[in-house]
Parts: sequence; structure tokens; C-alpha cells
Amino acid sequence: MPYNNSKSSSLHPRNKHINGYDFDILIKSLPELKQHTIITKASKESIDFANPDAVKTLNKALLKVYYNVDIWDIPDGYLCPPVPGRADYIHHVADLLATSNNGIIPSGSDVKILDIGTGANCIYSLIGHREYGWSFVGTEIDKDAIANAQLIINQNKLNCHIDIIEQPDRNKYFDSIIKSNEKYYAVVCNPPFHASMQEAIESNTRKVQNLNGSKTTPSKQNFGGQGSELWTRGGEVKFIRRMIAESVIYKDNVQWFTSLVSKSDSLKPIYKEFELQQVKFHKTIEMAHGNKVSRFVAWTFIPQ
Repeated sequence: MPYNNSKSSSLHPRNKHINGYDFDILIKSLPELKQHTIITKASKESIDFANPDAVKTLNKALLKVYYNVDIWDIPDGYLCPPVPGRADYIHHVADLLATSNNGIIPSGSDVKILDIGTGANCIYSLIGHREYGWSFVGTEIDKDAIANAQLIINQNKLNCHIDIIEQPDRNKYFDSIIKSNEKYYAVVCNPPFHASMQEAIESNTRKVQNLNGSKTTPSKQNFGGQGSELWTRGGEVKFIRRMIAESVIYKDNVQWFTSLVSKSDSLKPIYKEFELQQVKFHKTIEMAHGNKVSRFVAWTFIPQ
């Protein structure tokens, strides 16, 4: 569910957006946001979350004010991620890393994180670096997305902290990316959730209709998304199961592997893959965003 200008106690305690949005501060930083603001039935200032331009402009303001990302944009049609939810994932991963570090969250550029499918938005790298000083390697199969992510990095002078690498094989995750002597503290991933384009379209239609209360079919996706960002044959289950199987090869290179899981029904076959690959140490971490509950799975080959 989109965030409005009210306190959301369900967000992670360190999430900068736990108290909602301060539109006065956001508009002062990015005046163009003003044209997208509305007053809700509850007399709260917000934006029209069914409008993709409004969502992107809000993201620009949030990244500028709270994460010192002065220049950020994505091409039309590419996934525009909700910043508070993406920040929550990063904060929970930080807590996960603390469990393997005597309860202390590791910080600084020596903490190297691998982002599988970084997209045109580069969102996890930007938030993770600004919040904890981590360095990132983002992988991507889409050349246009790579070009845009690299532009964001260049414009914000983050080249020393974030690298973008093309993954030449869409069926691989770590092959051609992780070198034999490389070590990563964690892998993060926002996989394509749907099993087909039609499923992705139907899901987006329901989402936008819920946002604006309309029965009409939306012409544009409010959060955007290219095919490779939204769907893959076999959906998130097949995607994550392949990731688990391949992770066995790189078990000495990564401390914690993680991936978002959109649907609770996907967990059972994912757990089955853990069993097949003899992954003994795994957990599921839930994240509540308003009325919506999301989650990610995490696994490691290091005894806990």
C-alpha cells in the first residue's frame, strides 16, 4: 500500500520515512513536486499514487532530501520503486549482517554488497551506500537500464562506491560476476515476481484500480516496469530456486544470500529447494508496509 503523510509504525525503526512524508521539506527541495500533491479524504497531504509521474517525482524528492542523491531519473516505462519499502529491505539486511557480527551492523566501504538485477533505478545501491557506507556491485541484463544506472552513479559522483556489471546470461546470477577470490557480505535481489506478461498486466490493473477506486483499465503502470523487471518464465519461484541452486557454487564467496518474495504461496517450493540443496541455515524475514506484508528469504552456508 502506498505511504501517505501519516506515521507508519510498521516500517523499520531506522527507516527515515517512519513518520510519513514532510511535504513542506520535500517541495522546498524539489518545487516540481507541488503540482502532484493532493489532499486526501482524511485531510492529509499526499500524491496521486496512480499517476506514474507523481510517483517518480516523489522518489526524486525523497532521494534528494534523505539520501543526498541530487540527480535521479529513470526512462519512461522502467520500474519506479517505492523508496520507503526499498529502504526497509536494506535496514533488515543490515540487521541480518549484525547477527553474524556480534550484534554490530558492519558499515563502511569494506562491506561489499551484490545487487542482482539493479535495474535502471539503482535504488538499493544508492540507499545502502548512503545509510551504511557500503559499496555495491549491481548486475543487470538490460543494456538501457545499465546505461541509466551508470548515469545516475556518474552524476552523483558515486563511481568509487557503486559498480554496474552486465550479466551476459539471463539464466545466471553469480557466474561471470563473482570472481574466485571475491567476498561479499550479502546479496540483495528484487526478482521479477510474475510468471507471464499477462499476469503482470492483470496485477498492475488491480493495483491501480485499488489506488484510484476506478474500474477502468490503466493505460500506464504507476510504478512502471519493463518485461524483465516484472515477469520471468516460472515466476519468482523458479527464479529464486535457480538462485539457491547456483549459490551452492559460491557459498564461500557470500556471507548471506537474500531475495524478496512477493507471494507467501511461493515460500513452500522455495523451502523445498533449500532442502534439495542441503541449505541448513535459512530464515524468512517479514516486513510490514502499511496494510501490505512483504518478506525476504535469507540463507547462508556459514554455521549460525
